[in-house]
Amino acid sequence: MAETMTFEAAAYTSQGTARERVRLPETLFDGTVNMPVMHQAVKAFLANQRQGNASTKTRGYVVGGNQKPWKQKGTGRARQGSTRAPHWVGGGTVFGPTPRAYDEYVPRQVRALARKSAFNSRARENAIYVIDQFSYDAPRTKAMLGLVSKIGLGEQKVLVLTDGVKPNVFLSGRNLPNVHVMPYSDVSTYHILWSDVVLIEGGAIGHTLPPIKEEPIALPPRRATPAVTPAVSGRKAAAKKKAAAKAPSAKKAAARSAKKSAKKSAKAETKSAAAKKPAAKKAPKKKAPKKKDR
Repeated sequence: MAETMTFEAAAYTSQGTARERVRLPETLFDGTVNMPVMHQAVKAFLANQRQGNASTKTRGYVVGGNQKPWKQKGTGRARQGSTRAPHWVGGGTVFGPTPRAYDEYVPRQVRALARKSAFNSRARENAIYVIDQFSYDAPRTKAMLGLVSKIGLGEQKVLVLTDGVKPNVFLSGRNLPNVHVMPYSDVSTYHILWSDVVLIEGGAIGHTLPPIKEEPIALPPRRATPAVTPAVSGRKAAAKKKAAAKAPSAKKAAARSAKKSAKKSAKAETKSAAAKKPAAKKAPKKKAPKKKDR
């Protein structure tokens, strides 16, 4: 049987202040690293993420093709029975993918051994740090970024394991691409091997570290979101100016239309009055006097 090993990890506060080193529990960190079991667990984890929705149609499921494209004999062509055969354009697919489940089951004890092996592999690399307690009153991404950068893990993938569900800590690291926050009880072999460094809260592994007096990090105040942005107010002012400029021209156009309508109505009245007047009687023509015969 292999000899058991003991490991120690560096401890820090939630603000990145160094503390005394902490001894990791021997029940979990005993030096066991089983590569085949870790491979099985990671392979099953990735397979369980697949949906298996790829689907194709065989010739029986393609619409159409019920009639022979031409008669059996006499055309000189090769005989064909359907236009949905696999060698036809628009035909069915042979041995194509169909919806299926990619689920793989790994026994509970095998999963526990793989998780333990992943922790020990990180402990052998001195890539496990203990944080005394995450006490965030509100989610602040700058607080999490300050912790990671102060420890010196700015360019590495960091896995933060909290003692239970802590929404403020999760929201503080959600916007950082190389930081993943999750409860210690939900961690899997894949997440541990994905990370380069693992930060574990002390309460999750049974360490209750006394608090240390330290000055709080001076974070800049949050920006107050204005009710109306300058761009929007500028647009509104420009729209008001345009409306004010259009107002006199609109009044002039209304006056012109009123004048035109008045002229039209006056013409119509004169025409109607002329039609109503009786026609004047014509004077009778005077006849020329007849000449008398002598």
